[in-house]
Amino acid sequence: MMRASTYIMAITLAATTAFAAPVRAVEAPFEPGLMRLAEVLGSLHFLRNLCGEKGSQWRGEMEKLLQAENPSPERRARFIASFNRGYRSFDGTYTACTPSATEAISRYMKEGEALSRDIASRFGN
Repeated sequence: MMRASTYIMAITLAATTAFAAPVRAVEAPFEPGLMRLAEVLGSLHFLRNLCGEKGSQWRGEMEKLLQAENPSPERRARFIASFNRGYRSFDGTYTACTPSATEAISRYMKEGEALSRDIASRFGN
């Protein structure tokens, strides 16, 4: 038979465990950079096709990123949301290729290269 103090301690332990906040995974230091890279890929997918590039090169690069990361379903959804946010950020702005659109392509190409290089050099194996 359980003593009263042991019983109370067991109930207290069970209650604190049941009501404890769930433990959150700590975000990797490179995660914001990867999410930004996904957004840049989405922007490039829209802009490059708008300006005459036919195909899905940038969507393919996103697929490669997802394959390399092999993310959990929740993280995969965040990657896809970032890609789609990048795509939609220009979808409502540009209906034709303009000098401004080609300048945006240039800026995003440079940013994507810098992100890729930075992530690989700082966090690569």
